Amino acid sequence: MNYLGISFDYRNKPPLDESFLPFGVWAKAFLDGAERPFRVALEREDGRVSVFSSRLRGEEFAEANLRYMERYVKFLLWSVGGWRVTICGCAETAEKLRDIYRKGGERDFDVNFEFDIFERPFELILCSEEEFPQANEQARSIGGHLEGCRIGFDAGGSDRKVSAVIDGVSVYSEEVVWFPKQSADPTYQYNGIVEAFKTAASKMPRVDAIGVSSAGTFVGNAPMVSSLFIKVPRERREEVKTVYDRAAKEIGDVPIVVANDGDVTALAGAMSLSSGAVMGIAMGTSEAAGYVTPEGKILGWFNELAFAPVDLQPGAPQDEWSHDCGVGCKYFSQDAVIRLAPRVGIELSEELSLAEKLKAVQKLAEDGHEGARQIFVTIGSYLAHTLSLYASFYDLRYLLVLGRVASGVGGDLLIDECSRVLHEEYPELAAKVTVMLPDEKARRVGQSIAAASLPEV
Repeated sequence: MNYLGISFDYRNKPPLDESFLPFGVWAKAFLDGAERPFRVALEREDGRVSVFSSRLRGEEFAEANLRYMERYVKFLLWSVGGWRVTICGCAETAEKLRDIYRKGGERDFDVNFEFDIFERPFELILCSEEEFPQANEQARSIGGHLEGCRIGFDAGGSDRKVSAVIDGVSVYSEEVVWFPKQSADPTYQYNGIVEAFKTAASKMPRVDAIGVSSAGTFVGNAPMVSSLFIKVPRERREEVKTVYDRAAKEIGDVPIVVANDGDVTALAGAMSLSSGAVMGIAMGTSEAAGYVTPEGKILGWFNELAFAPVDLQPGAPQDEWSHDCGVGCKYFSQDAVIRLAPRVGIELSEELSLAEKLKAVQKLAEDGHEGARQIFVTIGSYLAHTLSLYASFYDLRYLLVLGRVASGVGGDLLIDECSRVLHEEYPELAAKVTVMLPDEKARRVGQSIAAASLPEV
């Protein structure tokens, strides 16, 4: 295969998408002939800075150089996050990149998202070696604290789960259907959170701590961007930012820690495996991801891999929200299942919801429909080739695959194909990383119980 003058090849192409052009595979071939170094620093809240190094090819590869640098920085923006991106080296390509990542530019969505998180104007600046920022990572311990009487709350988009946990044992759990994505008044979400907290508190002699697993991107306990508050107008943003801290005050003067649901998923896996270096990927409405370091800490990164690049093929599917093409949410979610269904002759009624369409395909796979089964094999192949990309940014020992897409026989087919491709095409990675569905122990830990373990008392 050849893309932008870079020749590469890979075996085990996804059976229903042989045009799939894995970013990680192409990047490896690109770097084999790259000798011009550049560095990227991303600054987040509290002066935290993450630093990365890479290389470009000669000036005769101008188009490939810009494509590589743009996708590389795009990946960093959604895995790490930052309001300021500083680039040192390869100034002529970086200058073109600055025009792409500006207000009103091609990556306007990304620029606005970073502003919403950090509430500072997004900057992409070029600098000399002497001016380049020093790394300042501040990984912090997360969870694993089970002593005492704790509330664990899991805020999902369609239901909320809460557990009363005493010394690591759930003494009460409940799930309640709610509709936070439909409410423009954050009082609705606040009341639902308080009700859940009070219900769990009533099942214990006292409350020592509260832990929350919630969809969204957080600075401290503040949801800066969250689908749970998608209808809430910007002028009520301060109510959203304080919603969990205010709800905890209704229970008393107890510590509360809020974490992204992807990180809590990874924590639940780390607790069940008694190991760090765990990434959790939930394939549901979108792709949610989280990561726990080998030391059992979190980096404070976004881990919003739903918007990180996966596929470079021309004509790659476009994400409706970010308007970018070839990003993770179109390959590791129910969207992928629905997108691939027509390729095997499966027609899904437009009257069905997205979740119902997924269930229809899963039922066909359970019944032995070969085309339906090939859909999940294809997603497994996507995952194997993408894992080689993820592993270049994250130190991995375990990849835990969760979410409704991975349920039933489809999940088994997905994991089996991912493992097969890894062993055939990426043997060094296969020897290091175990790809797995959650076992019974992980299911027992559960998201809300893992959330309960977040605060240290």
